[in-house]
Formats: sequence, C-alpha cells, structure tokens
Amino acid sequence: QDAIDKKEKRSETFKTAVHGLETDTPAPPCFSLGAGTTQTMVSYPQTEELGRRAPQWVRDNLVTMCMRCKEPFNAITRRRHHCRACGYVVCARCSDYKAELQYDGSRPNRVCQECYIFLTGHTVLEDREGKHKGILEKGAAEVSSRSLLCSSLQLLDKNGKGGTRGWFVIPQDDPLVLYIYAAPQDVRAHTSIPLLGYQVRDMPQSESRHLFQLAQSRQVFTFVADTEELKRRWMRAMARSAAGITHPEEEEEE
Repeated sequence: QDAIDKKEKRSETFKTAVHGLETDTPAPPCFSLGAGTTQTMVSYPQTEELGRRAPQWVRDNLVTMCMRCKEPFNAITRRRHHCRACGYVVCARCSDYKAELQYDGSRPNRVCQECYIFLTGHTVLEDREGKHKGILEKGAAEVSSRSLLCSSLQLLDKNGKGGTRGWFVIPQDDPLVLYIYAAPQDVRAHTSIPLLGYQVRDMPQSESRHLFQLAQSRQVFTFVADTEELKRRWMRAMARSAAGITHPEEEEEE
C-alpha cells in the first residue's frame, strides 16, 4: 500500500507540474513568518474546478490531524491519505470514497467525503456538516492569512528543559487570544491562551536561544523564538493584546 500511495502521489505531482506549465499557472502566494522567512500557502481548486484539474497536495509534514474529521494521525491505526480532488490530507475513513475525475480521464479516484458528495451528488449516512465548531476549530492556514502575527515558536515545559514546537497565531478577528497549532496547515488548534492581563517579560539569551515569557499570577509561559528579531515582534504583539489593544497597529513614522 505504501508503494501504491507513493506511486500515485508522484504521478499526481507530475500531472500538477505539467498542468501548471501548460497553463502558466502562477505560484501560490506566501505569507511572512518574520526574520526573512516565508511559508507557502496552499491553493486549492475552486468549486467549479473540482475534479477538472489536479489539485496541489498539502504536504504531509504540514498537518498532524485529518483535515476533515480533525482526528490526530498515527503510524498504525490512522494514516495519512490525499484526496485526489481537493488535495487535503485525510484519514482512511474520511477518504473511503471513489469519484470520477475529469483531469484523470474520468477514472475513479480516491476522494474525501465532501468532494464525493459534490462530484457525484450522492448523500452519505454520516454527515458532519451540522456539527458545531468549538473555539479551537479554526484552520491554521485560514487564521494565519488574517493574523496580527504568526510563526513557529517553541513553548517550554515548566522545568525549562524540554518543550513543544508548534505554529502560533494571534488572529486579527480575535486579537486577545493566542492560538497554538501543532502544524501550519492543521484545521484545529490544540491550545489557546487568553492574553488579556498578562505581563510580557524579556529574558537574557541562553545557549543561543531567544527567550521571553508571559506571566500572570503564578501562571508562566516561556517561549523560544528562532531569532532575536522574531522574539521582539512577538513580545510587542503580545504586549498589545495583553493591554487590550484590539485595533491593527498603525505604521510608526521615523
């Protein structure tokens, strides 16, 4: 099955590249992570193009959970698959459907439930469209594109020796909350921290690590940024949110 998946993925990637050359498709847009780095935003086919052209696949390492049911992936019981219509990374249960795709000669291909319903017009017994979304169920890519600041950071544990690296976002439409995702394309945040009332503390550089803290009463969060510049940007953004400043920061004159 691994060999089959790899062969199909290479085939789809080749078709996408050829299609892009033939139609002179522009490169997908990027958003800034700070410190001169960028992260490519994945572009998906519009609804009217679904099944008519090969999608750009979301890379496996950009997600830690199924982009449909939001269940975490693991190496044994819940593995990664790609929907051949939209390019999402989904689990086996959410991609257990076949639909004919025009870009592949109208041959049946593995697709997710949502694409199956759209392409075939059929209904399925399990329908999660009406499921209420919690506060953490905001897609990282969608939130990042409309954020005050987003980048990769490391959140240290209490003893300061280990920690979790993730994708951190302060959304424009929810500027008083810090959302933490495991990966940049995840569809649900695993943690959120209300920033209002916290104090932002600078910390001396330790072993080439750029450290700063959020503190309120006995609650302390210690973060590690990749660069000193990124650290300063996060400290400024968090300080504004902690002070209750909700409007976008205006450009300062020299």
